[in-house]
Amino acid sequence: MEPSSLILLCAAAFAAGLIDAVVGGGGLIQIPALFNVLPQAQPATLFGTNKLASIFGTTSAALRYARRIDVPWRAALPAAIAAFILSYFGAMTVALLPKEWLRPLVLVLLIVVTVYTYMRKDLGAVDQRRVHSRRDMLLAILFGGVIGFYDGFFGPGTGSFLIFVFVRFFGLDFLRASVSAKIVNAATNLAALMFFGANAHVLLAIGLAMALFNIGGSLVGSHLAIRHGAAFVRRVFLGVAGIFILKFAWDTFT
Repeated sequence: MEPSSLILLCAAAFAAGLIDAVVGGGGLIQIPALFNVLPQAQPATLFGTNKLASIFGTTSAALRYARRIDVPWRAALPAAIAAFILSYFGAMTVALLPKEWLRPLVLVLLIVVTVYTYMRKDLGAVDQRRVHSRRDMLLAILFGGVIGFYDGFFGPGTGSFLIFVFVRFFGLDFLRASVSAKIVNAATNLAALMFFGANAHVLLAIGLAMALFNIGGSLVGSHLAIRHGAAFVRRVFLGVAGIFILKFAWDTFT
């Protein structure tokens, strides 16, 4: 690989880690970069390499958040376990199902989530500090499983969907929701990476080089989120969700 191509991938990994640490969505940057630089590689190999780079940044952000922010484990942990299991099965279907079936549905969901969040100015502004019940834990398993399968199979927008779920259904503010989303996302990345790695769908050297820069970006992103709080995370969430909508609309209708 040309040095300039590796530099481009590492720069994309840094930007992806930064955005992903705040609200998710790093795949929007990292996956297109891999496809552009390595057009001859199999799609499954590029997705596996993306997971290798991402898991380091996601995990480092989750650890940094967990040291500074009170984690709602009764909601985050069941969601993470369900997401881990279903993400593996989602990765197994990558080569079996056409992703074009999913694009219109994801586009509609993104529009609904973004409009709802924008209209509800108070949504996620204050943490309700709810004591999560057994019903909440079952709900976390349900959402974690569905979103985990989606992340293993396709992925873009996973972080945004997770944050919205934790804000809307579990009463968290945007900062604590971002913490919870990182924990779940680390689990989905690990499960998908296990599948891709077991089937030799990972470019190890490139993935590890990108991982270093992904970690750097995640440290910057988590620092900004912790420093500026829930209102900052909400603004970034709306901005990234808007970009997702434009990209999915372009991919769906062109």
